[in-house]
Amino acid sequence: MSISDDPKYQYNMTIKMFGSQPEPPFETAEEVTRVWGRNWGVDNDVGQIRSVLMHRPGSELSIVDTSKRIDQLGTYGDLEAGWYWQSSEVPPIADMQQQHDALVRVLEAEGVEVEYLEGVESPRLKSCYTRDPLIMVKGGAIVCRMAPRIRRGEELPVTRTLARLGVPVLRTIHSNGIIEGGSFAWLNSSTAVIGRSIRVNDEAISQLDDVLKRQGVELLVVDLCGYQIHIDGAFVMINPGLAMLDPSQLPYGFLQKLKSLDIDSIEISPADNSWIINCLAISPGRVIMPEGASPRVADELARHSVEVISLDYDQVQLNGGGIHCSTCPLIRDPV
Repeated sequence: MSISDDPKYQYNMTIKMFGSQPEPPFETAEEVTRVWGRNWGVDNDVGQIRSVLMHRPGSELSIVDTSKRIDQLGTYGDLEAGWYWQSSEVPPIADMQQQHDALVRVLEAEGVEVEYLEGVESPRLKSCYTRDPLIMVKGGAIVCRMAPRIRRGEELPVTRTLARLGVPVLRTIHSNGIIEGGSFAWLNSSTAVIGRSIRVNDEAISQLDDVLKRQGVELLVVDLCGYQIHIDGAFVMINPGLAMLDPSQLPYGFLQKLKSLDIDSIEISPADNSWIINCLAISPGRVIMPEGASPRVADELARHSVEVISLDYDQVQLNGGGIHCSTCPLIRDPV
């Protein structure tokens, strides 16, 4: 038998010929598209959205029982069952659905592909806020570990939906880590921020940072005020190099860091509906926003050539989240 006929030799030389190829890195557009079929992932908060994850409010909201009133707050909840409704008004589900459907229609008219969560079950009454169970980064998703009991379990339908779509899951937050996607934002393609709060702890931040630093992304950590849960209640990017924010809800150091990154800002005041910050940039300088901007802020938006698509969303907001909360972009164009 010649050496070329030896099975072990044949095997080893074949493996040598077809060697391992660690380059290009997993998260590059070329590699993700070749292996996973589409360029899944996000590295900014303002590029054209191509695909977004959403959930239409539904029967999971039936757990809300208005006989369970928290008298000292005027809200509703059941500590034993683990649910709460943080507003004094509980709207008909049909009214929430109508406003959510209107948001979907706007997105689709802008060329966005809307994907829906599968398998949402009661009592996950916050499931329409798809921003929170996921953090999208370059090359795929980080599945969050939700902080309160009422939201723990949203991770399962999210993960199943990602699997159906073929979205790579780069990390699932585990151990004692808690984190929610509404407290994460991209500032530019190499810098992101996480708001540390009652919903986001150091263990989860460390796990998130581990993924981002491998991609060459700096993660800033900002301490939120009081019991503010997510940074998207105080800060949002609306154009490359332009943010809208509430300076009364953010630390001075972060405001200075934005300036050092050449990020200009439009500051809201008590004259504005605070929900306007929870808006969504669908492409550079084009945002979906609820009504309620003051004339000053409206003028500032126009001066920065930001086009606003106004949308009523007050009924969905009664459950604690707005337009930004209700959308999780799965693919954005780079800027």
